[in-house]
Amino acid sequence: MLIRIATRASPLARWQADHVAALIASVRPDAEVVVEPLSTEGDRRTDVPLSEIGGKGVFATEVQAALLDRRCDVAVHSGKDLPALTPDGLVIAAVPERGDVRDALVGCRLVDLPTDGVVATGSARRRVQLAHLRPDLRFEELRGNMATRLSRTADVDAIVVAAVALRRLGLEDRLSDVLPATLMVPQVAQGALIVECRTEDEELRAMLAAIEHGPSRRQVDAERAFLTELGGDCSLPAGAHPALLAADSDGADHHDTDAQQLISVRAVLGAEPDADGRVKVHHGVEVGTDPLLVGSALAVRLRSLVDADSPDATGQQHGPKEGPRHGQKEGRQEGRQHGQAGSRPGGEEDVG
Repeated sequence: MLIRIATRASPLARWQADHVAALIASVRPDAEVVVEPLSTEGDRRTDVPLSEIGGKGVFATEVQAALLDRRCDVAVHSGKDLPALTPDGLVIAAVPERGDVRDALVGCRLVDLPTDGVVATGSARRRVQLAHLRPDLRFEELRGNMATRLSRTADVDAIVVAAVALRRLGLEDRLSDVLPATLMVPQVAQGALIVECRTEDEELRAMLAAIEHGPSRRQVDAERAFLTELGGDCSLPAGAHPALLAADSDGADHHDTDAQQLISVRAVLGAEPDADGRVKVHHGVEVGTDPLLVGSALAVRLRSLVDADSPDATGQQHGPKEGPRHGQKEGRQEGRQHGQAGSRPGGEEDVG
């Protein structure tokens, strides 16, 4: 059986595809697995911000097209670069065990960054959260493969990257400061690999299911549901960090039953700057047993907070478009009983 894996041509993407190829070989030793790198527009055009050429989804589009055109059989994506909406004809066949979800600084520790220091990052999510932690910081764009990004440390005080990327490339020694997920909420599906194939390829789907890691899949499902509810754009100033809980509210241990295991998702969503250039960052937490409901409910609540802060043409603040869907004690209890999401109050923080 020949299995052709399509991926981006960068060294990190090659590592990810090779990793998935090894996992496939471990469950199907008789298969011939071939990795076929593709050059995407996002890789070729490193001189412009991603927002000007379609956002992070530009990395995935051409790889998915190769899958739909039958130029390959499997596509391997970095989870954080994959838009939430899966094209018709494709399916997420597997999410292998996830790596480190955290962001990291290279060049300087956060506490050692000088006043008015310069940090390079291409992520609106990272800029918004760092600006809250350090309102004095200035930011520059960051694009290119990892080698190109690391070279920027000669021009700025620090760059921000995914810690897992440096670990996978054997560059752990370049990590200056790994930021806790409680301090810097990660990008949706950061650290995860997502394996796609054609919906109709039932034999291949069954084989790929063998490399699935159940806990990682539940986390990624919740995060991607959060992103889908926000509109599916992985370039939004939004992040999410899930945790699987061992016991339900009744104290019963559900460790052996994934469908009943509670999942808690903490997320952040930035609003548009106000007239003074200040940005509010909204935080919230949702808990429930259904990852899709937990993620989407959290997105609805955070989006309503952002909408309430958005000034209209007269400069007046909008109120929420709809009343709170969650937050009352009775709603949380009923939601858990039916595998739905319960909420915890979200906060908001001013960012300079």
